[in-house]
Parts: sequence; structure tokens; C-alpha cells
Amino acid sequence: MSEIGIDPHLRTRAFARVLGPYIAIFTTVLAIRLPDMTALIGDLFADAANVWILGAVMLAGGLVIIGGHRNWRGPAAVTVSLFGWFVALRGLGLIATTSVVQDTVDAVTLESGPLAAARGFFGLLALVGLWLTYVGWFSRSRPRSGGTRPSK
Repeated sequence: MSEIGIDPHLRTRAFARVLGPYIAIFTTVLAIRLPDMTALIGDLFADAANVWILGAVMLAGGLVIIGGHRNWRGPAAVTVSLFGWFVALRGLGLIATTSVVQDTVDAVTLESGPLAAARGFFGLLALVGLWLTYVGWFSRSRPRSGGTRPSK
């Protein structure tokens, strides 16, 4: 059953327009500043209410993406859908297993090897964000049924 009146390709582009720049900007800044953020991360986990609120917001945001984007056709659609699941599961992890998440973050930020790997991972995510930005803002629409492109 498809949703009435909304082309799944256009929905993917709409999500990519928002998520692409967010992922690109946030992960770039995070990759650069990660070594300096240990105090900030420690402050976050020091207040259980902050962790609970962050986890709840992440869970809700992920569920919005999951519920609003039900398309798994094509690389951009898969990326948007996987991002929604990733955010929702991270939020669930924060509210359900806070100490496990905190131990993992501490292990990554306190050792140079895992820290370098995390920075590289966030750098790769920044590239994914740039690609989604391109898909959302600059790529052409795919052909409609019948094989013709929409007129401009």
C-alpha cells in the first residue's frame, strides 16, 4: 500500500535536504572537536536528566524519520532510512542502557587509537552528509512513469 499523492523519490529528496547538511556540519565539527569534548561529554553524563532528555529526543527524531520515510529503493533512500533507525536506536540506548553508552564513549575518547578511529568514522559520515546534501538540493529528478522527464 503506497501513501496517496506523495512520490517516494520526492520524499527521499526532502529528507536528504534536511539530513544531509545536518550530518555534514555536525559530524565535521564533531570530528574536529572530539578530543576537546571529553569535559562536555562528562558533564552530559553527570546529569541523568540531560541524558534522559537527549535519549528521548533522539528516539522521537528517529521515529519521525522512520515513520515519515518508508522508502528503501535506491542508495539515498536506504541511507535516509538507516539514519532514522540509527538515531532511534541510539536514543533507545541512551535511555535504556546509559552506563553502557557512557562506558563506550569514555573508552573511545580516552584512548588515542579509538579516538582516531572515531574521528575517521565521523569524517566518513560527513562525506555521506555532503552526498545527501547533493541528492536533496542539486540532483535532478528521476524520470516519471512513461520514461519522460518533467518539463522545466
